[in-house]
Amino acid sequence: MIQKYCYLLFFLCASFVQSSAQVKDTISTVQKNKKTVLFRKSIIPVSLIGVGLLLNNSDLEKRWQTEIRNKVGNEYDFPIDDYVQYIPIIEMYAADAFGVQAKNHWFDQTKYLFMANAVTSIITHTLKRTTQKNRPNGAEYSFPSGHTSFAFTNASVLYKEFEGSSSLLAYSGYAFATTTGVFRVLNNKHWVSDVLVGAGLGMLVTELIYYFEPFKDYNPFMNTQNITLLPQFSENEYGVYFSYSF
Repeated sequence: MIQKYCYLLFFLCASFVQSSAQVKDTISTVQKNKKTVLFRKSIIPVSLIGVGLLLNNSDLEKRWQTEIRNKVGNEYDFPIDDYVQYIPIIEMYAADAFGVQAKNHWFDQTKYLFMANAVTSIITHTLKRTTQKNRPNGAEYSFPSGHTSFAFTNASVLYKEFEGSSSLLAYSGYAFATTTGVFRVLNNKHWVSDVLVGAGLGMLVTELIYYFEPFKDYNPFMNTQNITLLPQFSENEYGVYFSYSF
């Protein structure tokens, strides 16, 4: 009788050890896959930053800027870049309102959007004040482009949220972000290197935010269906739109 209990105990222990090993292997595989995806998706933003650093303050980008301004005219100024940087944010919340399947709840979207923009903004403005690079038009704080880093952060959040449900929607934000960067150069507000590094920073920071998912489990609105809380942006102001349905 005792021998049977020993066999049973041995069998249970062996099964537990095997199950634990399988769980650990699964967790390890998932972590490795996440790291592989992060590495793969970091190639483009890191490349943009690298090329931007190589071009920074070079004679080549100065010649490019002169040639561009000669083609569009030295008085050219079309401030569309002040507005299209916000379109990916509008797209994301509009998609939520129309019921397009997103990766995360609207509060988590807002949470990651805020954190990604906060980190990107800190890095961008720190570099601006550290490098002290002048803009093509003579103004201060050129490197990197804040408009571009903001636009590509927004576009990257939009992409992360809808890449699994709507490729067209997911990639559309990058069209508006690219437009922002292009017109920063055309309007003589930034050099090409400023735009490339700004774009790379926005994309890379967003990838890291979605990889680490800070405050992942914090969502006081997860089980609330009748509350809508959306951020609002303008050129110099930030606010929040709150709606409660009775």
